[in-house]
Amino acid sequence: MLLPELLQEVRACRICARVLPLEPRPVIQADSRARILIVGQAPGLKAHETGIPFNDPSGDRLREWLGMSRDDFYDAEKVAILPMGFCYPGRGKSGDNPPRPECAPAWRQPLLDHLPNVELTLLVGRYAQEWYLGKGTSLTERVQNWRDLWPQQVPLPHPSPRNNLWLRRNPWFEQELLPELRQRIEQFRGLY
Repeated sequence: MLLPELLQEVRACRICARVLPLEPRPVIQADSRARILIVGQAPGLKAHETGIPFNDPSGDRLREWLGMSRDDFYDAEKVAILPMGFCYPGRGKSGDNPPRPECAPAWRQPLLDHLPNVELTLLVGRYAQEWYLGKGTSLTERVQNWRDLWPQQVPLPHPSPRNNLWLRRNPWFEQELLPELRQRIEQFRGLY
């Protein structure tokens, strides 16, 4: 199956329709030419409403972290965005619910098989990191040890404003990791 056909199937997915708070609306971005893959958690309400991934303050912060313009970030030929859950999972006590567990096993590998040019994978948040790196290590430890995965993968905290306290407690993230990450992203500019 070609990627456009697969994306059409994904966008028509109704695997967890009966348990979602809103009508399913898978929010993803992919093109086989993409060199950067962003693996998030699940779309927030604004992303669900607009159909645009990271279309909220979290996305603004993530683009700032990466030193990327909106145009580059939303160019599927440059950046693929495949969260662990493709639909808005609803609200919980302390923010959005976790991504639905049905999504990744059903769609993740078939989509990744169509992304042969990815050279950098950004693992944004705990759910993405646990899928790729396993459980047993805290998010802080994974992000602190980012050099162990460099330059193919980079674990990042979620860019949500809810993580302002984490960012204040971990100034090394903005002082050490982000400058290196921006340089890595800059290496792709001539390859777009």
